[in-house]
Amino acid sequence: MSKPVPKSKAEKINIVISNLGMTFPPGMDENDNRYLNYIEDRIGIDIQVNTPPPEVYDEKLDVIMSSGNLPDMLHAYEPVWFDNYVKQGAFMPLDDLIDQYGPHLKEKIPGEVWDRVKYGGKIYSVPSLSEVAGVELMYARQDWLDRVGLHPPVTLEEYYEVIRAFTEDDPDGNGMDDTIGLTLTVNLGRSSPFFGAFGVQLNTWFEREGKLVNGNILPETKEALAFFAKLYQEGFLDRDFPLNLQNNLYEKIENGTVGLFSAAWYDTRGPIADNMKKDPNAHWIALEFPTGEGGQKGVYGKDIIRGYNVIPAGSSNAASVIKMLDFIANDYKTLKLGFENEIWRWENDHIVTDFGKHDEHLYRGIYQSLVDVPDPVLSKQRLDSLGDFQLYNNLEMIKKNTIKNAFYGIPTPAMSKYDKKLEGLNDTFTKIIMGLEPIDSFDRYVERWKLEGGEEITKEVNEWYQAQKRTEASGGGTE
Repeated sequence: MSKPVPKSKAEKINIVISNLGMTFPPGMDENDNRYLNYIEDRIGIDIQVNTPPPEVYDEKLDVIMSSGNLPDMLHAYEPVWFDNYVKQGAFMPLDDLIDQYGPHLKEKIPGEVWDRVKYGGKIYSVPSLSEVAGVELMYARQDWLDRVGLHPPVTLEEYYEVIRAFTEDDPDGNGMDDTIGLTLTVNLGRSSPFFGAFGVQLNTWFEREGKLVNGNILPETKEALAFFAKLYQEGFLDRDFPLNLQNNLYEKIENGTVGLFSAAWYDTRGPIADNMKKDPNAHWIALEFPTGEGGQKGVYGKDIIRGYNVIPAGSSNAASVIKMLDFIANDYKTLKLGFENEIWRWENDHIVTDFGKHDEHLYRGIYQSLVDVPDPVLSKQRLDSLGDFQLYNNLEMIKKNTIKNAFYGIPTPAMSKYDKKLEGLNDTFTKIIMGLEPIDSFDRYVERWKLEGGEEITKEVNEWYQAQKRTEASGGGTE
């Protein structure tokens, strides 16, 4: 670990980052806390932090970019946003700065990821990497399965039968009609494993007959919507799913209303653990992913890039920004795990965590996640230290079942232009499931999707795809 150096008041940087919805211990805030002070002391730079509210973060970034009063760095999450401003010449190329001040960035971020943030051969962002390959996997209550006399489901048909039984057969044994077979969240959140059983994922590109096609318009998506519509019509799918936010989902699981759902990998430490505290008889197990007739299964994968650190053109403090990001990448252990011998300690080659302190110090992720460069060994040790929540096993199961997005290039011009409009069409899917529109309205959705920009996006995506194939055929890497 590097030793503190005197903080030079002459070196100041202003950065705009998300607070990730975190709260600070009493007496601390985003500009005065132990982890920010730790970074400042080690690099000798005074860091002024601005954290727009997460709910309007992207909009605030636009306001800042048009204000004329630009910070030294912004952390963005949307590739379309990044692409749009790079093309306007709003950001500084970073190659020389990284060569001079970013040895650990160069060492820890793979070449193919740097390629993803290059325009005209120049790097315009320091990327932060995704720690996980995917998010969702299926969990169910074994005690409910025992009560209704069913085995853990594997096939889609078996899932249907469990969902029916968890609705109709009084799985909680209280003699009341008060359980939900399956729940989703707003905009079809927590539905990915079921789309996977039809061999498709929403907002994901697939190769079909040598060309890339968006999953939203594939016939398999229509089949998946028909499956959900059947569940809804028969009363087995949560009537309130279009309104469910994450906290609504959590409440239903914690209170024992739901016994099967698509869990986020960390839900075993959240609502599932809370349910088992409330009900000592609750016993949750991970399930195999639902498998369709042709053996298809899986969930959407996370993009390898989770965020973009950009420096506005004309910043006079760019070198200090790169020094800060390089330090974060290098001092992964302290910022990821927290202070050693306070939050965690080594014991017999294992990490032992003080959970109370760990949770109190979670805000460190606001700074650490700016340059996440996951270490697989440390990651397993860290997750295992958090208790018997199967976190590592959950991630491994997801990793083996992610459905890759065939398009991984920078956003095309048409994506920047039409993405928001096309997103607005997706409420058709919810209406189909609720029976407000017939299943054949999916075909009209496909036509509208193509007419309102989808066809143009598809053309550009396939131009990229052909260029990739030519590059690979000639023995080169990615563009």
